[in-house]
Amino acid sequence: MAKILLVEDDTTFSTILEGFLKKNGHEVEMRYNVKSSVKSLDDSIDLMLLDYRLGDGTGLDVLEEVRNRGLNIPVIIMTSFNDVRTAVKAMRLGVFDYITKPVNPDELLMVLKEALDHNSGERTPSVSKKVPEKESAEFVTGVSTPSRKLQDYINLVAPTDMSVLVRGESGTGKEYVARSIHLKSNRADKPFVSIDCGTLSKELAASELFGHIKGSFTGALTDKKGQFEEADGGTLFLDEIGNLSYDVQVKLLRALQERVIQPIGANKQIKVDVRVIAATNDDLFGSSASGNFREDLYHRINEFEIIVPALRDRGSDMDTFIEFFVDKANKELNRHVVHLSKEVKDIFKAYDWPGNLRELKNVIKRMVLLTTGDTAEATALPDEMVLSINQHKHSVENQANPDHVAADLKSQSEAHERQLIIDVLQQVKYNKSKAAQVLNIDRKTLYNKLDKYGIS
Repeated sequence: MAKILLVEDDTTFSTILEGFLKKNGHEVEMRYNVKSSVKSLDDSIDLMLLDYRLGDGTGLDVLEEVRNRGLNIPVIIMTSFNDVRTAVKAMRLGVFDYITKPVNPDELLMVLKEALDHNSGERTPSVSKKVPEKESAEFVTGVSTPSRKLQDYINLVAPTDMSVLVRGESGTGKEYVARSIHLKSNRADKPFVSIDCGTLSKELAASELFGHIKGSFTGALTDKKGQFEEADGGTLFLDEIGNLSYDVQVKLLRALQERVIQPIGANKQIKVDVRVIAATNDDLFGSSASGNFREDLYHRINEFEIIVPALRDRGSDMDTFIEFFVDKANKELNRHVVHLSKEVKDIFKAYDWPGNLRELKNVIKRMVLLTTGDTAEATALPDEMVLSINQHKHSVENQANPDHVAADLKSQSEAHERQLIIDVLQQVKYNKSKAAQVLNIDRKTLYNKLDKYGIS
């Protein structure tokens, strides 16, 4: 049984969700806004189920507090399909996964189990120890021109000891690239240690990287070995390195240049032999120019750069990726999906996949879970995903047929109005009173438009 902190401002939905979770053996603590949920954060929480839109802010405000306190609580974001891009960004900040509303019960239980299994016995934030070689099979190489170029770069740099900077959008598989480099290197029989810098608070980052001695700061009850020591002889992967504070960047640069570290509170230095692979989806060069990221550190970690292509740029690989993830989901969920309907294939081909391979994997796993036979139909896909593709097709058809253009002006206008409302809501952190003031309409009109456009 897990203790789940459920944060949802829709009281009816939260009550239904509470009953469902309790029925499945979990203890549930309910909160309805950012302020009250922050007060409930402590080590007794095993998992957070967090709505993205809350009355006094967003789920990211709660997530930031989780990070600041150094708590290792897996977080699952609940969001509408229209906020998938925001959910993908949230995963950079340490969200374990996201699910779209309306929430499917089977999908929710599946994601909860994965999050709890992933976190069981792991009380060190976002740090994986040695990675078994068999896990590298999760990286799909592909056969497209961008994929072949990616593989050529991996093969080229792997045997060297050069520091590598892996760049790419969220969900493109940057960690799998790093693992592939490690497994093809001369360090393959040594540890591969991965740290998600996006989940580390300023205070926690230095301790995680370099270690500390007992009594060096409040809460340091025992000596702790840093991840540079854990990775000695092997590879240290620093994911989302752009999130490290400036102070930690200084210490990291010294460790890379001098190949020594100094645990917090210690007087001695420790020699380390570590190859560093860093990853980011930020423009670190631009950040260094603006002073947010040290330019000397940028050049130190960027001895060789690899750019991982987005899924939309790997069109000829789509069938390979789909087959791989379907086979994987079949094994994990004990299903027997062998075919995709033509409609499903068309939707997959037309969709822009903002979450890249990670989103494709999640959508396919959900689809397989909801498919009882051997053929997956569009009904197993998120309703909003199907709707967005149909709307896109309708728009294309209207553009091809001038007779329909005038009739479609209203829908085009409504689409712009809907997006404007969403943008304003995000700016004011979903405070509907402020949103109405910014939009120069009364609250009743705003609520009517929210209902009209299906904005939750």
